[in-house]
Amino acid sequence: MPAPDPSARPFVDRPVGPPELVAALLERAVEHWRLPRPRHLRTGMNAIYTAEDVVVRIGHTSADPALALALADVLTAAGVRVAEPRRPDVVTEGGLSATAWERLRSDGTDPDWRTVGRMVATVHAIEVNTLPAGLPLPTCSSFPWWNFDPLLAAVGDLLDDRARHGIEAVVDANRWWVDEPEPRVLCHGDVHPHNVVSTAAGPVLIDWDLLSVGPPAWDHSMLLRLDRWSWPPTWYAAFADGYGRSYAADPLAEAIAELRLVAASLMRLVAAQADPDAMSEAQHRLAYWRGDPAAPTWTPV
Repeated sequence: MPAPDPSARPFVDRPVGPPELVAALLERAVEHWRLPRPRHLRTGMNAIYTAEDVVVRIGHTSADPALALALADVLTAAGVRVAEPRRPDVVTEGGLSATAWERLRSDGTDPDWRTVGRMVATVHAIEVNTLPAGLPLPTCSSFPWWNFDPLLAAVGDLLDDRARHGIEAVVDANRWWVDEPEPRVLCHGDVHPHNVVSTAAGPVLIDWDLLSVGPPAWDHSMLLRLDRWSWPPTWYAAFADGYGRSYAADPLAEAIAELRLVAASLMRLVAAQADPDAMSEAQHRLAYWRGDPAAPTWTPV
């Protein structure tokens, strides 16, 4: 049984930072690894670039960045399909690190969710003593964006009364879940459709930055609200079939699923404080909390 560290931070839990620092590290990494000219793919918590068949991933880590490479080896050995490291070392500069990975080519089809469910069940069975020494192992409930009271205070001026009431009602009704005596397992931490790549060889589960310990329901919870994000809810039935159990209507899973929606809404409001373009999506999400029967579905960002 994994033993979580209450003081541990997720492997990546803060944005990548100033573009000029990212550019400097990217230049060093490309030269060091003798890669072709890279192209920017996207920037979120990490900056992602492609260089032909290699993906360069740049970000801040809370522990030795080489642990990501070691974790990939452990997961692969366990039978979980993940992106493979393409270089055995890490390039660092200014507190940032760069790693090189297999570039996954999507085949354009929907993921095989039964296979994804089987892979997540495998993750949940992994013993902590097989993980690389030094890998952070926080509890999923310790993620900063799950500390709802400070988040609500931080975005208070952007919330109307109806939306605030709807959010606070869900938070208050579900505070119990943290103390629920549910078995704790190793969790991927962020299972959702954008973290699954469908390839000709089958689905690949990516982005292990939120590896954590929590109840098995944690890795089911987002998939219980697929319709809120315009994804087919039938995907969860296939996932649950592969996993070996459905958590649909499970009280703990339902509580976490609703609180994930709260976290997603509040974090979009936080983003809107710095980027006015984020406000449109934030308002879509607030319509749900106002109880608007015509509330639009949400767009992942």
